[in-house]
Amino acid sequence: MTTHFKLRAYGKINLGLDVLRKREDGYHEVKMIMQTVGLYDQIDLFMTKEPGIRVETNLTYLPVNENNLVFKAASLLMNEFQVSGGVFIRLRKLIPVAAGMAGGSSDAAAVLVGINKMFHLGLSMEELMLRGVKIGADVPYCIMRGTALSEGIGEKLTPLPPMPQCQVLLAKPGINVSTKYVYENLRANELKPEEHPDIDGMIRALEAGDLFGITNRMGNVLERVTVEKYPVINEIKNFMKESGAVGTLMSGSGPTVFGLFVNPKAAADAFEELRYGGHKDLARQVYLTNMYNHKKG
Repeated sequence: MTTHFKLRAYGKINLGLDVLRKREDGYHEVKMIMQTVGLYDQIDLFMTKEPGIRVETNLTYLPVNENNLVFKAASLLMNEFQVSGGVFIRLRKLIPVAAGMAGGSSDAAAVLVGINKMFHLGLSMEELMLRGVKIGADVPYCIMRGTALSEGIGEKLTPLPPMPQCQVLLAKPGINVSTKYVYENLRANELKPEEHPDIDGMIRALEAGDLFGITNRMGNVLERVTVEKYPVINEIKNFMKESGAVGTLMSGSGPTVFGLFVNPKAAADAFEELRYGGHKDLARQVYLTNMYNHKKG
């Protein structure tokens, strides 16, 4: 029996994010294209003889009790299957926190997968996804990974052809954004037809493997709220465009901005400028990675 698993919890970006309407129950109906990127958190999962769940992280401000999603994920499966013994979860965060990249949801997804393997629970990916939605709306997607259409309130997932490979520059400014604030101030039902991104056109471009057909249609309606409150997001987007990005967008409700590059040198130069150069005041965390299209790993 394997008593130690090393796991990778990959972050995501939204290539397109549309909000169709606000429902009577208060939830928003969305239509999004989700994409996994190569930036990941590292998780070590250790089986212990002592019962219970223990969590350790590299960030002192993160909770290590039931308020951490990795704790909730382990508890969900271990309680359901009455697992004897316990687990120690060591979490090293690299994905920016509260950044629109589903870092916490991806950590929970990885732990669900790891607990399933470690204790031979025999759950399929679909069965894990059904349980994951109890932890958070993004958790099922983070189990599935890759390129996917997300609909409903985020729970309806359809796999899509993989995004053409390119380099991804990620920059999170030194601000935190309240997802609740963004959605409450969107006024989704007042959006005009031309203000919605062409998600269906992006899907056709994905099917054709047309990178520029995708980047030319990228859009995120939540930018209307977040950029108005935090102009630095537009400053980062403009810098990336001027540096050679073929497409740039805010991910989720923000504040992380990503730029897609087909020229590796342009991507590296932009990374250096944001990390160490004259534009380093724009972003607190900067990463250069790529698309992650594998379903497993």
